[in-house]
Amino acid sequence: MSTPARWASRLLPLLVLVVWLAIGGGLGPYAGKLGEVATNDQAAFLPRSAESTQVLKAQEAFRQEETLPALVVWTADGGGRLDPAAQESASRALASLNGAEGVVGAPSPAFPSEDGEALRGIVQLRPDLDKELPAVLDEVEAAASAVPGTEVWLAGPAATQADLGDAFSGIDGLLLVVALVTVLVILLLVYRSVLLPLLIILGAVFALGLACAVVYALADRDVVRVDGQVQGILSILVIGAATDYALLLAARYREELGARDGDRVPAMRAALKQSFGPIVASAATVALGLLALLFSDLTNNRALGPVGAIGIVCAVLSTVTFLPAALVLLGRAAYWPSRPKANAPGDETDHPVWRKVAGLVDRTPRKVWAGSLAALVACAAFSFSLDSKGVPFDEIFVKDAPSVAAQERLGEHFPGGAGNPAVVIADADAAEKVRTAAAAVEGVDSATLFAAPGSDRPVVADGRVRIDVTLADAADSDAARDTVVALRGALHAVPEADALVGGTTAQKYDTQVTAERDRKLIVPVVLAIILVILVALLRSLLLPVLLVATVALNFLATLGVSALVFEHVFGFTGTDSAVPLYGFVFLVALGVDYNIFLMSRVREETELHGTREGLRRGLVATGGVITSAGVVLAATFAALGVIPLAFLVQIAFIVAFGVLLDTLVVRSLLVPALVRDIGAAVWWPGALRHRP
Repeated sequence: MSTPARWASRLLPLLVLVVWLAIGGGLGPYAGKLGEVATNDQAAFLPRSAESTQVLKAQEAFRQEETLPALVVWTADGGGRLDPAAQESASRALASLNGAEGVVGAPSPAFPSEDGEALRGIVQLRPDLDKELPAVLDEVEAAASAVPGTEVWLAGPAATQADLGDAFSGIDGLLLVVALVTVLVILLLVYRSVLLPLLIILGAVFALGLACAVVYALADRDVVRVDGQVQGILSILVIGAATDYALLLAARYREELGARDGDRVPAMRAALKQSFGPIVASAATVALGLLALLFSDLTNNRALGPVGAIGIVCAVLSTVTFLPAALVLLGRAAYWPSRPKANAPGDETDHPVWRKVAGLVDRTPRKVWAGSLAALVACAAFSFSLDSKGVPFDEIFVKDAPSVAAQERLGEHFPGGAGNPAVVIADADAAEKVRTAAAAVEGVDSATLFAAPGSDRPVVADGRVRIDVTLADAADSDAARDTVVALRGALHAVPEADALVGGTTAQKYDTQVTAERDRKLIVPVVLAIILVILVALLRSLLLPVLLVATVALNFLATLGVSALVFEHVFGFTGTDSAVPLYGFVFLVALGVDYNIFLMSRVREETELHGTREGLRRGLVATGGVITSAGVVLAATFAALGVIPLAFLVQIAFIVAFGVLLDTLVVRSLLVPALVRDIGAAVWWPGALRHRP
């Protein structure tokens, strides 16, 4: 190589590194600032076209001012009936909060329960308190604690939002640290190299900083919406994907370095040429699979689509620019103290375990795929027992949460739906008919027309009235959902009332129905996207169909195991309605990645050695790196479990277990054995079908 060419080969990587260092330094802090544009207002993530969402919009006309209710509950110390003077004392305590920071209007008086063992009052708070909310609630609790002989509990939307904020408080720091440390430890143990794991981690951090900066800019302009769940998934997704893609490229570069006696630039050129297609195809399956969530009618699903796709694009960009530049500059030193050896391409001396696996698949393919298939089908049989009707309120938080305990106390002494009424909007001319019909529905405790404070006359806005319907059962219970369905049926039948039923229970029910509709629509779309990408990459029809079928079976098997683990190990009685769809998109899109990595290498080897030998060589060459990538991705998603929310814990288990199952069983045994048994016909209708 001439001197100018040598200088150019060193200068370009240096320039790329400088650019990425500038990106990391300038945009890295956005990974910690994304929470500034995130919202945990659950009402913002309802189905766009659902009846409960229409009610929520109609309610705005009946509000003097937007508020966030906090329910204050008093019970006697040690249980039993309250002192008769407690009600007056509690009402004075609430009245003392009138005009306090963050409090809107005058708090309600304290009302006793029928059993005389509890009191309940409502304090309306400003909805924009955000980080100040815990301090305001502390002030409310301090004032309420002035009632002698009582214990104070804070429930309602304000208390729940405060607990959600506390649960997500570690999402910027703790989650990121746990994920990065986990990945670093695994890479150090697996690759026994000092610099390579650090380079891979640095590339992932740069990708995350860039992704967070882009998402921050879009969220700040209301182009995309971010909540704590989307924020956490973005961090994990970028770190996991960037690490996976980096491992594939680094392994291929190491192989090429050995084959070219350490000549860095040609080795990287060859490694990029061979790895670029599989990496881009793998990223496309994930990004387009996530973008399919835009077909969802649930706003939080739609939010994850573009945000996740942005993260994947940034992960790929870092992998094909920053990492090659760093590896070219370091050469063999990147793998120190375990440096690449000089060998021929496809040399198998470093892969004894995978030579044995490939030998087993080659000798007895039918036994291997039959055994693997039987195990997966057995696990998949339990998938239909997974309850995705929603997580009960007392299971939303994995750890004890004050708002959950307070809601339990409220339910012990007041109607189960107290504090979370079903909200009915109807024409004013039919107001009394609607109220009477609502009160007559089984499961309804009471129905009252909404009136202005200090007045008995109902508020009429745009010719409509609001009726608050208190349910007999807890708002998150199956019985309450049945009552809402019955309530809608009864009120829709009232002539000329044009009644709409909303509220917390209706929102949960509508979310569940919409989630089921989304799965029926989005699952086929994602499968079609993946199939098209595989056909384009592998230039075959039969093999892509086979790969899609195996990853779909892996998903069902994972759901089956999850159903058993959630019920008998974690103690969950249900899963969030979005969990199956999220699990499907992540598992199928990410799971097919490993099959892409494997079969693209098998195709490459088949062109030189035929299908049987190509399969053996491809499995041996990629076995270690793909397994490492699967373990890293599983551990990365498992880090979501540090956020004490049932939804994220469930997603963490499904993806982590599913990725391991796919990596160790589907990609290592089932797919290779099926390809070996089918033979060259697997490449039909491509030209390779003639290469046995």
